[in-house]
Amino acid sequence: MSALPQPPPIAEAGCVDAERFAQEIRPSGRPMVMRGVARHWPGVQAALAGDESLARYLLGFGPARPVSGIMVPPEAGGRFFYDPGLTGFNFTRHSGRLEAFLAELLRVKADPAPMGMAVQSEILPELLPGFAEANALPFAPAGVPPRIWIGNRIRVAPHYDLMENIAVCLAGRRRFTVFPPDQLANLYPGPFEVTPAGTPVSMVDPLEPDLARYPRFAAAWDEAQQATLEPGDALYLPYAWWHGVEALEPVSMLVNYWWNSAPAGSQPGYDALLHAMLAYRHLPAGERRVWRMMFDHYIFGEEDPAAHLPEHARGIMGAPGPELFARMRELLRGIFR
Repeated sequence: MSALPQPPPIAEAGCVDAERFAQEIRPSGRPMVMRGVARHWPGVQAALAGDESLARYLLGFGPARPVSGIMVPPEAGGRFFYDPGLTGFNFTRHSGRLEAFLAELLRVKADPAPMGMAVQSEILPELLPGFAEANALPFAPAGVPPRIWIGNRIRVAPHYDLMENIAVCLAGRRRFTVFPPDQLANLYPGPFEVTPAGTPVSMVDPLEPDLARYPRFAAAWDEAQQATLEPGDALYLPYAWWHGVEALEPVSMLVNYWWNSAPAGSQPGYDALLHAMLAYRHLPAGERRVWRMMFDHYIFGEEDPAAHLPEHARGIMGAPGPELFARMRELLRGIFR
């Protein structure tokens, strides 16, 4: 095990409104802490009045359905991760009423070594009707439903989402450690088939990195940035930035907004990555170079690969839209029959 130096802070901005977010923060393509942007939320004010006050505030919206939760034994130190054999996880899944979860969260908050417990990614308009309207973020994209994350002192391994993200600290404090997408190899992703968070997570524990086993993590750490959010603070995370999250209080809540800019009707890129692994990963090196050239030309190049063709002959290389995507799906269905 090896200790690493404190990473530099994530850049900060105050007085963020919809115009500044759209014209400055989001186009920068860099994480940004936005201090105090949700301090006025009634939910944040309830949290500042105390944990019991916040629980009453949430339950006042009348939870509309049960929630799903996960629990990890005390010896895990709140870290949600794999089991030792990488065949499953070190946590168990449960479901029940939000009222019962909050009561248990409050009951164990003074315990020095409690079970780690969390309710994650619950869609707020479905769970607590009216909360999103009462606690609105003006620069969140229209139509994106906020989600809520509730727990005690838990840790989530560094991972990436194929989304942009605004994370708002509702209660407690949360420490985010972020890495650029190009640190993928240095973060030692886990398996595709078994993932705690949907996409592969880093196998390295940032609090106790084993640099003998994962030596390139030191290079990733050189690119890391870190920030601690207080209630009412928010963090903008660009598409696919890695982030590890630590909840630092016995009652911690976060609201987030996820979205991406993929055209309606297109296929998720993650699916295509898995197909590409099947098709190209095990080809001879020379053939892989040919396919890399083709991908650069048809997919990732800046120039239009069909610019030399008349519009009626561009086929699946034409302008994106629902009709083109439907035609491509039909073509693929024919190939895989």
